[in-house]
Amino acid sequence: MEKELILIGASGHAKVVLSVALANQKKILGYFDDNPELLNQIFSNYSVLGDTSFLATHSGSAIFSMGNNAHRKKIAERHPLFTQWETLVHPSAIVHPSVKLGKGTVVFAGAIIQPDVVIGDHCIINTGATVDHDCVIGNYVHLAPGVHLAGGVEVNEGAFLGIGSVVIPNLKIGEWSQIGAGGVVVNNILAKKMVMGIPAKERIEC
Repeated sequence: MEKELILIGASGHAKVVLSVALANQKKILGYFDDNPELLNQIFSNYSVLGDTSFLATHSGSAIFSMGNNAHRKKIAERHPLFTQWETLVHPSAIVHPSVKLGKGTVVFAGAIIQPDVVIGDHCIINTGATVDHDCVIGNYVHLAPGVHLAGGVEVNEGAFLGIGSVVIPNLKIGEWSQIGAGGVVVNNILAKKMVMGIPAKERIEC
């Protein structure tokens, strides 16, 4: 019997994660969210059943439905013994059989992931994003809608690539860095830096 899936986070991003889960015919239990004002509220047809502390006793599977990379990491590390993390791929996404997807990662509608890509745990490959051959993506990374990675790109833990950003081949994106919407990355990006523009240049530290 399939275990019920809990979504962690009841926000706008949760609506899209929910759509991926339902497209995969998952049985949804509801949400856990740490905002006490949401307790027992109905969000996108499902109830907020409690806060994330209930993950310790949840007998089903779970998936993050929050876009904030740091929040996903914090909650995951708070529950190291929980092992039933779901990995979801929308049926319209194209994922080559050689791709390795980590636990808790979600691949949204229209995304394309090419041969020999490795994607870590609790990542978001958002709507229409493309990841070309031999890319390596660390844990807790978020590729926003329409991001395009050329071949051989390395994106390290916690990095956020804004909507429509582009990275040319064989570059490294440092951990917990941020690329602004529409940015075109033509050089390696150091850890905890924010870059924007065409070509993308450093603005402030993250």
